[in-house]
Amino acid sequence: MATYAIGDLQGCYKEFRQLLDMLTFDAVADRLWLVGDVVNRGPESLTLLRFVKSLGDSVVMVLGNHDLHLLMVAGGYAKPYGSDTFHDILNAPDRDDLLHWLRQQRLMYVENNSVMVHAGLLPSWSIAQAEMLAKEVESALRGSKFHEFLSHMYGNQPDRWDDSLTGYNRLRVVTNAMTRMRVSSSDGRMNFAFKGQLKDIPTGYLPWFEMPHRASQNFTVICGHWSALGLQIRDNLIALDTGCLWGGSLTAVRLEDREVFQVACEAPAGITRWR
Repeated sequence: MATYAIGDLQGCYKEFRQLLDMLTFDAVADRLWLVGDVVNRGPESLTLLRFVKSLGDSVVMVLGNHDLHLLMVAGGYAKPYGSDTFHDILNAPDRDDLLHWLRQQRLMYVENNSVMVHAGLLPSWSIAQAEMLAKEVESALRGSKFHEFLSHMYGNQPDRWDDSLTGYNRLRVVTNAMTRMRVSSSDGRMNFAFKGQLKDIPTGYLPWFEMPHRASQNFTVICGHWSALGLQIRDNLIALDTGCLWGGSLTAVRLEDREVFQVACEAPAGITRWR
C-alpha cells in the first residue's frame, strides 16, 4: 500500500491518467491525496471530476479555490471568468450529483503528522485550531443552508484572523487562508494579489510556511496552489503545484519515502507556457 500526494490537476485528465499509470496505482491497495483545484482552466474538467469521484475511498481530496469557484458559479453567486472551462460540468446531466459530491469534500485533512490543505495555514493557527476551523466551513458547505454561505463567501476582507470573528466574516477568512493564501505579514495579514516567485515577494511579506514561530511547523503540510513556487520538499512542507496547466509537469510524491514522480504536461491552446 502506498499513499501518493498529487498536485493541482485543473482539468488535466490525460496527464493525470499518465501519472497514475506511472505509479501503477491500485485503487484497492493505494491511496491518492489530491491537494485541490481538480477542475477548471484545463480541457477536461468533467471527465476528470467524474473519474476522481469514481475512485471512491481511495481518494482523499481537499477543496481548492477553483473547485469553490465552480460551486459559486453553479449557484449563481459569481459570474464565470473568460478563462473558466467547467461549462461542461454545469451542462452535464449528472451536474447536481457531481456538485453535491464536491461539497462533501474536506477543506483540510490531518493524518498522523501530515496535513493537507490547498493553499496554506495562517501562522497563529495550531493544527488543532485549524482543523476545528476547517470543519466549520465544511459544515457550512455540506448543510442545507450552503447557498447562504456561498452568497457570502467571496471577498478579501477581513484579511487576517482574529479569534473574535463570527459569522460569515469568520468563515471567509478561513476559506481564503486555506484556499487562496500564498504570503502573509508578521501579524497574519494576507496578500491575495501576489502570485509570483519567491524572489518577487513584496516587502513586509513572507511565504506563509516561512513565518517565524508558525504554530503548525511541527507537522508536514502538503499543499498546492502556488505554481510559481514549484516543487518544494522540506522537513515540514511538500508543495506540489508544478504548473501542469501551464505546460509544466504534474507531480506526485509517495509519502512513505518522498520519492517524486512527474509527467510532462502540454499547455492547452491559448495558455501562455508556465514560467
